[in-house]
Amino acid sequence: QVQLVESGGGLVQPGGSLRLSCAASGYIFSLYAMGWYRQAPGKQLELVAIITSGGSTNYADSVKGRFTIPRDNAKKTVWLQMKLLKPEDTAVYYCRVYTIDYWGQGIQVTVSS
Repeated sequence: QVQLVESGGGLVQPGGSLRLSCAASGYIFSLYAMGWYRQAPGKQLELVAIITSGGSTNYADSVKGRFTIPRDNAKKTVWLQMKLLKPEDTAVYYCRVYTIDYWGQGIQVTVSS
């Protein structure tokens, strides 16, 4: 069955960096676009970044220039590389595979001093 397993979250200071990983299994990873979403307490789910099967990317304005979303089809993994983190980046982060529409379980990222 399809599984998306996120890892790499945690507590980081403002200005720091963190890399989230999403390891996929149970489907042909290379065929589908992948995305990262986040949900902060009391706020709606927000699309953070997306990468197509061809490698094209798009980012929320709030993270442009700070986050990147690379993927490795051989490793069946997509990452969210985050730098210059701000307290407002604090949220639960989810990865998603489009079209077949599965989600990971979510992982907490907290940016605080």
